[in-house]
Amino acid sequence: MSVLPLVFTSGWASGINAYAVVLLLGVFGATGLTDDVPESLQRTDVLVVAGVLFLCEAVADKIPYVDSVWDAVHTVIRPVSGAVVGALLAGQSGSLSDLAAGAVGGSTALASHAVKAGTRMAINTSPEPASNFVVSVAEDLGVGGLVSFAMFYPEAAAIIAAVLLLIGLVILIFLAHRIRRFLRRRAQRREEKRLAERMGAPPP
Repeated sequence: MSVLPLVFTSGWASGINAYAVVLLLGVFGATGLTDDVPESLQRTDVLVVAGVLFLCEAVADKIPYVDSVWDAVHTVIRPVSGAVVGALLAGQSGSLSDLAAGAVGGSTALASHAVKAGTRMAINTSPEPASNFVVSVAEDLGVGGLVSFAMFYPEAAAIIAAVLLLIGLVILIFLAHRIRRFLRRRAQRREEKRLAERMGAPPP
């Protein structure tokens, strides 16, 4: 399928920022820069909702710990968005090829979401907030740049997305111990808050 490189790239990007992907694809299609974007993604209401949610994510994604909560909420949303966008890019006939494209988009989005969420957990073990902001901006720029590049050079963009995904998975493995420490710290805080509420004291 000639559309699979674009589906793969959009899936990778959806796992990081699904709203940016929908917004970018819709804008590219609405402005006539490409004919590969279905009309359903070009609708004004879709663009407005995607734009508002993108702004919400742009803020939440740069705040320590809030970003991890946001990622947890989007554990289902991002893969589903990647699958839906992939199926729409392939067509809307309900054929096996459309389903395959949806599976590629959804699974790629799930993998990149896991990398993003895990990396953020590790970064949140750092005492300073600047790293969250820097990483978030880099992700936004990476998604915007690669999705835009994929509109004109889908095969090259898919190769870049695959390399980034592989690098992310390797980094995630190396950061596993910091992620476990983050999860333990969060569980400890919940337990301290629960104990404080039982004793009638203000939570720490």
